[in-house]
Amino acid sequence: MKPWGFYGRQQELQDLQAIFQRKRWFFVQISGRRRIGKTSLIQRALELTGRSPGLYFQIPDSDSLGVLRAINDYLATYGLPQRVQTLAELAHLIGDLVRQGHVVALDEFQYFSRKPLFDFCSLLQAEVDQLAAQASQVQGGLVVLGSLHSEMSALLEDRVAPLFNRTTDKLALDHLDIASLLELLHTHAGTEPERVLFLWNLFEGVPKFYRDAYEREVLQGSRQELLKAMFFNSSSPLQGEANNWFLGELRGRYDSLLHYVAQHPGSTNADIEAALTEPGLNSEPPSSSEQRQLGGFLKVLTQRYGLIVRRLPVFASASARTGRYYIRDNFLRSWLVALQKPVAAMSFRPLEPLILQADQLLAEAEGKSLEMLAGRLYQELSQRGLGNFPLSEQISGYWNRAGVEIDLVAVSQDTRCIRFASCKRNEEKLVGSMTALKACAQVFLQQFPKFQGWQAQYCGIAPSVTPAVRQALERQGVLAQSLTDLWQPLRS
Repeated sequence: MKPWGFYGRQQELQDLQAIFQRKRWFFVQISGRRRIGKTSLIQRALELTGRSPGLYFQIPDSDSLGVLRAINDYLATYGLPQRVQTLAELAHLIGDLVRQGHVVALDEFQYFSRKPLFDFCSLLQAEVDQLAAQASQVQGGLVVLGSLHSEMSALLEDRVAPLFNRTTDKLALDHLDIASLLELLHTHAGTEPERVLFLWNLFEGVPKFYRDAYEREVLQGSRQELLKAMFFNSSSPLQGEANNWFLGELRGRYDSLLHYVAQHPGSTNADIEAALTEPGLNSEPPSSSEQRQLGGFLKVLTQRYGLIVRRLPVFASASARTGRYYIRDNFLRSWLVALQKPVAAMSFRPLEPLILQADQLLAEAEGKSLEMLAGRLYQELSQRGLGNFPLSEQISGYWNRAGVEIDLVAVSQDTRCIRFASCKRNEEKLVGSMTALKACAQVFLQQFPKFQGWQAQYCGIAPSVTPAVRQALERQGVLAQSLTDLWQPLRS
């Protein structure tokens, strides 16, 4: 096998290298979901800048004794003589190590928001202020990493927080872009469109998931081989990932809400209220207090945890009542829809039928993922000045209460062109979907007269498009686009 490399993150890597090369005090906040590549980014930047070996400490979700025990274990591993007995000593130790020129990284820093650990923030503040006062003489720095952006913000950006306004730099890591993901897959697995869609639907742009599959030599294997190795074996690395990430902390109505939105992507407020208030045949509609309570759960899952996202049709105002809810993270959605129950049933059901069931459920979910992947490709091409459709608006779908549904609407002010797309995982359904697409597009154009005189284009998108289907679409005046067609400029 070809050795695993460092993929993507070039801008973030350059930014972190520049920080490390300042040769003065720095306090960096890096946020991003679990396994998104925060630690790998730091390691790569340290390697390229030739800084002294970084000291990495992962903070456990524990009380102060558990944290101190973990820190002492790390110190022993690094061969350092110091040991800490209190949180105050830990804060002093960090200050001393930074003054010695070390880059100290504290991972899962958000756990210091827990009540038993919160005093550490004030203790660290005193050290940070001293280091900042001597910034030009201090050669090291502190990096704090966290997978919960809202809790990291509460510790570092809230005006009443002890560490407010102390950070010198902030980096937020999102999923790998599609170009980087294609580079990774071209090197280690191939870029057959159906394979890319399967992996993106399951792992999206989380590099550690791909590396886990690579290390178990299933990144190039069949769908079911990969599922078995990653989720169904006793040593499967992702079997407990969803619970470790968040689900273990969410119970009751939160859990029910997440499962409902995962199984019904595009649900409205009314859909969720009707499903989760469970009125009887003769009962009254949900009360206003029940609606407010459910709205509070949705707000927590969208704003605090970032597990659910509310999407609006293109050109809708932020206050529009046509918003729809989706699970933000592909892996979490795939787990809830297709993997959680089969994995839980392993102890009392034959394994192979469970893997087959999970595979079939994942395939059904890939239709919605195709829309998202195609939209991301349009956006990346436009951002890089590639392709022939420079976007002037965020590409999105369109829907209204009259039943109009358009998978993707792309707008190019420069070329005065608007493109309406239908996305189908099965290319054979594309030809038959064009009549409905054109009818919905006409309703859209009547509702938005500003596009009068623009060129209207129609597009059919599928993972692969055979010559016969391509010709049939062309006869209807429709542009056929496979995933390979879309990402080809990124691979050139």
